[in-house]
Amino acid sequence: MSAADNSERPSLWRERLTSPLTWHYVGFTLLLVVAIGLAVRLGLDWTATDSHAADVVAGKQIQLKALELQTAPLRGLDKRLAKSRAQMDTFYLKRIPPTYSSISSRIDDLGVASGVRLSRTQYTQGAPGSDLTEIDMDTSISGEYPAIMHFVNSLERDPIFLVIKAMNLTGQQGGQVSLRMQVATWLRPADAAASGLPPTPSQNEQSPAPVPEKEGE
Repeated sequence: MSAADNSERPSLWRERLTSPLTWHYVGFTLLLVVAIGLAVRLGLDWTATDSHAADVVAGKQIQLKALELQTAPLRGLDKRLAKSRAQMDTFYLKRIPPTYSSISSRIDDLGVASGVRLSRTQYTQGAPGSDLTEIDMDTSISGEYPAIMHFVNSLERDPIFLVIKAMNLTGQQGGQVSLRMQVATWLRPADAAASGLPPTPSQNEQSPAPVPEKEGE
């Protein structure tokens, strides 16, 4: 290689280094590297964000499913309440007597139909309730055993809602049986208040002795 060639090479490198095209290449390369780095970083960030968003969506879906399960019993509640009110109204109309006198006359009719005798019958009323007030009957029944059982069965099957609370054998002579019976039914509070019945004594005040006889017996 000649000396002239050696002297021209540094000059050629200087020309290339000072050439605008060279610096354009250098700048483009740097920008490309930066762009690639930013793209990689953006891809990583996007992946992390997408994964977090998926977790959030999955959590919301689980919460929504849990709320659906919790609120499932409440669906159609308004219809069930309306049906329950209709059933209660029907029960009150058919099974709850309108007056105290209807209770007394109905039980007397059942006694006559069964062939038993009711004596020392007393009616009292419990504390007024928001919807119903309990009416209690305490009576002594005498008659033959089959007739008394017929009377008991008639009470239980009667359209008036009657509940037998207690029955105690008080005497037996030949074919005749004497029972003391406690029966409960219910009136609407206004009807119970209009009946003027005395209050039902508490459990401690109740006595096993026969109650005073109802007027007219």
